[in-house]
Amino acid sequence: MKIKADYVNVPQWKELNVRSGMPEQLKCLDELAHNMWWSWNHEARDLFRELSPELYREVDHNPVLLLERLSYERKEEIVKDKALMKKVKNVYGLFRDYMDVKPNRKRPSVAYFSMEYGLNQVLKIYSGGLGMLAGDYLKEASDSNVDMCAVGFLYRYGYFKQSLSMDGQQIANYEAQNFNLLPIERQLDSDGNPLVVDVPYTNYFVHAYVWRVNVGRIKLYLLDTDNEMNSEFDKPITHSLYGGDWENRLKQEILLGIGGVLMLKKLGISKDIYHCNEGHAALCNLQRLCDYVESGLSFNQAMELVRASSLYTVHTPVPAGHDYFDEGLFGKYMGGYPAKLGISWDELIGMGRNNPNDHSEKFCMSVFACNTCQEVNGVSKLHGWVSQKMFSSIWNGYYPEENHVGYVTNGVHMPTWAATEWRKIYAKYFDESFMSDQSNQSIWEAIYKVPDDEIWDTRMALKKKLVDYIRMQFSEKWLRNQGDPSRVVSLLERINPNALIIGFCRRFATYKRAHLLFTDLERLEKIVNNPERPVQFLFSGKAHPADGAGQGLIKRIYEISQRPEFLGKIIFLEDYDYQLARRLVAGVDIWMNTPTRPLEASGTSGEKAEMNGVVNLSVLDGWWLEGYREGAGWALTEKRTYQNQSYQDQLDAATIYSMLEREIIPLYYAKNEKGYSEGWIKVIKNSIAQIAPHYTMKRQLDDYYSKFYEKEAARFKMLSADDNRVAKEIAQWKEVVAERWDAIEVVSCEWDIPASGVETGKEYTIKYVLNEQGLDDAIGLEFVSVKSDDDGEERISTIIPLKVVSHEGNNYTFEGKLEANSAGTFKGAIRMYPKNSKLPHRQDFCYVKWFTLPNDK
Repeated sequence: MKIKADYVNVPQWKELNVRSGMPEQLKCLDELAHNMWWSWNHEARDLFRELSPELYREVDHNPVLLLERLSYERKEEIVKDKALMKKVKNVYGLFRDYMDVKPNRKRPSVAYFSMEYGLNQVLKIYSGGLGMLAGDYLKEASDSNVDMCAVGFLYRYGYFKQSLSMDGQQIANYEAQNFNLLPIERQLDSDGNPLVVDVPYTNYFVHAYVWRVNVGRIKLYLLDTDNEMNSEFDKPITHSLYGGDWENRLKQEILLGIGGVLMLKKLGISKDIYHCNEGHAALCNLQRLCDYVESGLSFNQAMELVRASSLYTVHTPVPAGHDYFDEGLFGKYMGGYPAKLGISWDELIGMGRNNPNDHSEKFCMSVFACNTCQEVNGVSKLHGWVSQKMFSSIWNGYYPEENHVGYVTNGVHMPTWAATEWRKIYAKYFDESFMSDQSNQSIWEAIYKVPDDEIWDTRMALKKKLVDYIRMQFSEKWLRNQGDPSRVVSLLERINPNALIIGFCRRFATYKRAHLLFTDLERLEKIVNNPERPVQFLFSGKAHPADGAGQGLIKRIYEISQRPEFLGKIIFLEDYDYQLARRLVAGVDIWMNTPTRPLEASGTSGEKAEMNGVVNLSVLDGWWLEGYREGAGWALTEKRTYQNQSYQDQLDAATIYSMLEREIIPLYYAKNEKGYSEGWIKVIKNSIAQIAPHYTMKRQLDDYYSKFYEKEAARFKMLSADDNRVAKEIAQWKEVVAERWDAIEVVSCEWDIPASGVETGKEYTIKYVLNEQGLDDAIGLEFVSVKSDDDGEERISTIIPLKVVSHEGNNYTFEGKLEANSAGTFKGAIRMYPKNSKLPHRQDFCYVKWFTLPNDK
């Protein structure tokens, strides 16, 4: 026979995991590496860096990967190094002292749901401000020792890494994360196997693994569908943050809300409050409704309990920014839920519509969240008002300023965002209670005792660190992307830590108005090229891959930055991420923000800058409307001069140029013989003393407890006691009122106002008799007058309650006294509403009937 030239079978490879061994004395480092506590404690980060400085940089400050790549020989050297082992022992001791404190059970427990979490650049499960806020919130919950857990996704690719082409076009690069090399752990079941959550989708299940991130004392549970149990259509659900089409987005929100609750049930976790950070998680309330109905309650009874224990935080100031789903698509995945709840399909989908009976309207997750959460809040005072108006159509019968939408202004986690240099100053000069009492302004006022030269030296040290970081991190990227090496070298040499450096770094959406500075290039050129008073601008940020206009802004700025007169004076730093953000908010002199009013819901990057002696220059929008103090930064008015946005942009740009030329640059360069400006130091001190204490995450967390969590938990406890007795009573009462509502009638009405009209200083009587149809004093009446404001919008002028003065059978007599305080033209009517002392607010049972006033005498 002929011998074959080759005869080889196909290899049957088996994947083998080879883990890096760890000497017994260093096993505590593995525990440290798998708890994000290190991300906001510089002692831990310094320790990991000292194990191998070069390798620590190589692994992008990832301690898990660092320990994995450390050679066993190096680990043995560490064990023999007495000084280093002492540091290991000390840092681990700090960690254990922190971790061994039991949660404060006196405060309500919370389950927090969010699509993204910004904890550190190592764990890429965030894209921008929403995620940064959520990550900071968990860190502060840990520091404040509250009973909280969180739910999110472990993204295989996360958000994209950004690079720029030679012409400035944004390139989105999605890089897969290796889960085994991240500071996370698999969540195991009672048998020691990976926990799997089975989430219903139409007529099949999606199977999600669960990973756990230890965020200090807080557990963050992440769902992961990229596994062999799922089809190729469902594996990508957790591939990318906000990725895919609308169908994938719906599948993500089903997984986060419904899957998140099913996961908590499987873990045996039940909390007092369920907090939806944005509408993405709204379906958690749908699953909770199903669970209560399955336990034997009616839908209406279940709704009382779910609503009383739910909070919805909205971050988006315009309706177009919310998620809407076509009825057909929504029905494809949610069609089986009405049967589970004992309601009709129209009733279910109507809970996600502003007008439940409008079949052309899409299902909106945010509307559903408003209808299933007792409390709703915006993320700044102005955004609270914007949200009241945005959601007002859900609660027809009440004007925006009357509805229950509140606000908690966002804050930032000070230990994360304050540079180590500043934390050392605070530790040196501030009261020892500072970390546990961060919102106490009197403690922060100790900054005035810090010598001016120490403030200046700290600022200069951080500016130098920023410049060194840029030179180290970006030189290779620029050489690769920009072609001309001499041009790159020239650019690097022109970055000047002694210049006034202004940062504009954020998501590139058109409303952020990154283009504003470039309205008058001739004027800008004179500002940046003054040899006696140099100014440099650093831009950074990503545009959503689908946002062509945002990408166009980046390209435009990049093109301008490459012009000879702006080279090295205007610099775009690509791939704005957590690590770059920390350098920038600490290293620039001014943090600039120029949003279109009132589209900045809150903004937090400027708050991070405050913690580092960086001064804000911003439009009075979002948090800065509340935060601005004269002499502690600069502000563009919140008032619009022009309705035409182009004209407004030109005016705002001219205002910025003028501020820079006349106030900011001269003040910065008014240097004394020691080489710094005493006036500038005063602005820094005012900023830290008067603004920073009000925008810590400690204050934000405490606000959520005092404004929402505590009152909701107390009410839920009242409703659910004695086998949900009060919840059942309220549900029954609402059913009876709803059944008889249309039959309630006016028997008689009168008032003593003459035909000539109302006069100020005189009192008039209004009297109504209602047949309440046996509801037994369950109805309220009030006189409401409205007046148009300067923008032509009707606003509440006066509300006068009519009190019950007598009743005979079903007839109740209501009477009120009207007295006008100011002259003018008003509109008035009588509003009828159901009343019950056990309701949290009127919008909880939003039945309203208007009556016209009786004819004049």
